[in-house]
Amino acid sequence: MKLRWPGIKILDRYIIGKFIGTYFFAIAMIIVVVVLFDYVEKIDDFTELKAPLKAIIFDYYLNFVPFFINQFSGLFTFIACIFFTSKMAYQTEIVAMLSGGMSFRRLMWPYFISALLIASLSLALNLWVIPVSQRQSVAFEMKYIRKRVRDNMTVNRHIYRQIEPGVFAYIRGYMAANKQASYLALEHFDGNKITASLEAADVKIDPVTKHWTASRYITREFDSLGMEHFQQRRNLDTVINLDVSELGRINELIQTMKIGELNEFLHQQRSKGSDSIRIIEVERHARFVYPISTFILTLIGVSLSSRKVRGGTGFHIGLGVGLCFSYILLMRFFEEFAKSGTLPAGISMWLPNIIYCFIAVYLYRKAPK
Repeated sequence: MKLRWPGIKILDRYIIGKFIGTYFFAIAMIIVVVVLFDYVEKIDDFTELKAPLKAIIFDYYLNFVPFFINQFSGLFTFIACIFFTSKMAYQTEIVAMLSGGMSFRRLMWPYFISALLIASLSLALNLWVIPVSQRQSVAFEMKYIRKRVRDNMTVNRHIYRQIEPGVFAYIRGYMAANKQASYLALEHFDGNKITASLEAADVKIDPVTKHWTASRYITREFDSLGMEHFQQRRNLDTVINLDVSELGRINELIQTMKIGELNEFLHQQRSKGSDSIRIIEVERHARFVYPISTFILTLIGVSLSSRKVRGGTGFHIGLGVGLCFSYILLMRFFEEFAKSGTLPAGISMWLPNIIYCFIAVYLYRKAPK
C-alpha cells in the first residue's frame, strides 16, 4: 500500500519529482565538471606534496561538494524550475492543467513544496554542515596545496585587532605552529590621541590562559602635553582578551563557525568594540537570505516559463538566467555596501530579496491564469 501525503495529488507528485529530479541532476552534472577541472589544476600540488588519495576524496572533495551545492543552489533552483516548466508549457501540459479547473495558485503548491525542501537543505548546509566541512577542507589545503600555504604565510605577517574599546593590538610575524609572534604592540587611545603603548619582541602565547610572555619589553606613556615617558622592562606576562583563532583572516574564521558559534563570536566582538562586526553580521544574515531566496526565484521561474511562447524553452531559460544573475550581482553589490557600513547589514542583505519579491509578485499577476 502506497503512503500518501495529505493534500498531495498525482499532478503534485509529478511536478515535485520533476523539480527535485532536475535540480539534483543539474547539480550532479556541474559538480562532476568542476571537480575534474579543479583536480587537473591542483594535480601537481597533490603529486609533489604526496597527498593520499583517501585524503583527496574524503577530506577535500567530499567537503567541497556541500559548499558548491549551497553556493549555487539558487541558480540551480531557478534553472531547474524554468527548464522543466517551460518544457511542460511547450508540450501544453500546463494549458491542460489550467483548462481542467486547476487554478494557477493551486499549481504553485507543488512548486513551493519543492522550494521548501531545497531551502531547508540549503539552510541546514549553511548553519551547521558547511562550517564543519570548511574546517577539514582548509586543513587539507594548508597541508597539500602550495598556494594556500603561501597565502597563510602572508596572512599572519601583519595583524591589527581591537581587543576592547580604545585598546588595539598589533601583531607581526605570528606563527600558528608554535604560537609565537616576532613583535607585539598594545596601544591605548583616548579618542584619536594615543595615551600609552607597550612593545615586545619574540612573544609567546598560551592559547588556553591567553597569557602573552616575553623576556623584554618597553612601555611608553604620553601626558596631556604630548610628552613621552619611555621605560625598559623585563619579563612581560600579561593577559590579552584575544583568542588565537582571531589572528587569522576574519572572513575565513567566521566561515568555519556554526550558527551558535557565530552568534557567540558576534556578541564577543561587540563587547570589544571590534571593527569586524559588520563582516560578521553580513555572514550571519547571508546564511538566512540565500535559502529564503529559493521561494522568490521559484515564483519568478514559474511565472516566466508557464506561458507557451514562440521562442520555446531557450527563450525562457535565457531570460530566467539573466534575471537570476542580476539577482546574484545585486546581492554582491549590497553585500559590499553592508561591509563598508554605507547601509546597516540587515537592510543591505535583505533588500535584494525584497526587490525581487516585488518583481516575483508582478510576474505572478501577469502569468496566464
